[in-house]
Amino acid sequence: MSTQFTRTLNIINGGDLPDDTTLLLTFQPIEGLYKDTFPVCWRVGTFAANSPGSMVVTYKNQLAFTRPQVLDGNIVTGSTWQDINVGQKTTLNKDSNGVYSFNGVSAGEDGYLIAVNNCGDIEEMSIGFETTPGMPPSQVLYFSNIGQGSSVTTQFTPVLSAYVTSQYQQTQILRGEIQTGEIWKQDLSPLKETTTLIFSRDNATGQYSLTIAGSV
Repeated sequence: MSTQFTRTLNIINGGDLPDDTTLLLTFQPIEGLYKDTFPVCWRVGTFAANSPGSMVVTYKNQLAFTRPQVLDGNIVTGSTWQDINVGQKTTLNKDSNGVYSFNGVSAGEDGYLIAVNNCGDIEEMSIGFETTPGMPPSQVLYFSNIGQGSSVTTQFTPVLSAYVTSQYQQTQILRGEIQTGEIWKQDLSPLKETTTLIFSRDNATGQYSLTIAGSV
């Protein structure tokens, strides 16, 4: 079983933004990007113009597979979910009443998270993580077109990317590349339990940046 840890990011701005500015945070899959694996907008927050502000987000490495409910391209909730660790597998089932459930976990393949579709139809699943026990996981990756008997076999490293864009909503499934380009990318694993990031804009170039407090 993986050692459990949390990573909290305290993102602050001192009030130097000339316009309301929206920051989007999303995790990136290792493979299959925009084919059958899609990132989900994990957190979206807007900083007001000319006013100090902050945005606090927390990641916990207790991963979970979910049978998501999707509405207008957004994951609205998970109908059922199963905590899972690296090296384990689970199976998604559907009964005669259309109720979904996972069958617990068993030994899988080293280095991978595996979920098998045993529902009899093409299905969708997502993977996320729990920050509050008993509450639905925060969804970060969405998998589509999973055939009966097929499986999601994936690796997950908590590499977080940040973008400045107001074109997306929190929990929206990203079907293509974000055109504005990322301003920050970081594997959360080696960070301290709590890290402060400074969100700022260079007045000369107009470029945005996220930097770890005290690193410059």
